[in-house]
This record gives sequence, C-alpha cells and structure tokens, in this order.
Amino acid sequence: MRFLIALFLTAGMAAAEPVGITPDTMSVTVETPSGPVEIGRVQDNDNRVGEDWTLTSRPCPNFCIQPIVPAPGVTPIGELELMEFLQDGETVVMDGRIRSQFEEGTIPGAMSVPYLEAADRLGELGCTIDFEGFECPADVPRVALFCNGPWCGQSPTAARRMIEAGYPADKIYYYRGGMQNWQMLGLTVVPGS
Repeated sequence: MRFLIALFLTAGMAAAEPVGITPDTMSVTVETPSGPVEIGRVQDNDNRVGEDWTLTSRPCPNFCIQPIVPAPGVTPIGELELMEFLQDGETVVMDGRIRSQFEEGTIPGAMSVPYLEAADRLGELGCTIDFEGFECPADVPRVALFCNGPWCGQSPTAARRMIEAGYPADKIYYYRGGMQNWQMLGLTVVPGS
C-alpha cells in the first residue's frame, strides 16, 4: 500500500514541474498602458487550449493557411522575438484582429489596430499623409503584426495594405502563430482595452 501511495504522490509531483519560456527564463515583464504585465506560461501541467482554439479545419477561403512571409520584405518572427519586441519599448506590437476579438483577449502590450484600419493609421507611426498615401521617414518604428493564427488573413492583409500606403516593408514583422500558437504555449493573455 505504501508503494502505491508513493507512486501516486510521485506522479502528482511530476505534474507540478515548472513551465518556463526558455530554460533560463521563467517570465518577462512588459510595460503596457495599464502598467507592467508579466508574461509567463500557465504553470498547470494539465492545462489545455480553450475550445475555440482547437478548431483545425475551417473552410478556405476565408481561413486559408497564410504564407510565412505575407509580403516581400516583411520578416517573420516567433514568440521569443515578439517578447523581445514587447520589452524593448521601441517596437509597436499590433493586434490586427477586429476590435471584439482584441477585447476578448490579447497579448500583453499589444495595441488594437484592426486590419482594415492599419493603412489609414500610419500617422500614428510618424508618417505624414501625401497625395498618394503616406510619406514615412527612415526612423519609423518597427511594427510587429499578429492575428488569430496561421490560418488568419487579418494581419497579412494589414501588412500588405500598410506597404501599399507607404510604410517600409523592412520595418514590418509578422508573428504568424498569432493568438492560437500563443495560447497553445500557455502564454499570458489579457483582456484588450
């Protein structure tokens, strides 16, 4: 009987292993308009992605798999690079989803710029309007875009529209994994405000 109890306790202890971002990083802190937010991974070893994020086979179009590079000159990034951008304070991280999706939950430090508005809001990034779109100086900030996941076309559309309006493609970064991969990894999500 003692053996079974010890076996049960050992199995329970295995489920309590710490979950880090990398072997050397348990969390990162990012500044948001609401104050600092710590991004970490859910520490429950039995955590599961919510039902909405488990859908894998939505009809194409609209839910076609997106290319890793949505437009020439755009740089694809992953979660670690996105966290670095969130911490540097100089990269603008844009949630390209519609406002209601942003409000339900987003990546800490991201701002809501719905994909249909992105090209019209370049003035917020230091560009000035001209007759054919926007004129953007060389020192415009880097922009990291994301949306719902590898099948979501909202942020790729935003990137292409921003480039057509005059934003330099080499200043745009694309986190293709989006909210689906972010949540799949158990990373912190906050309500958008």
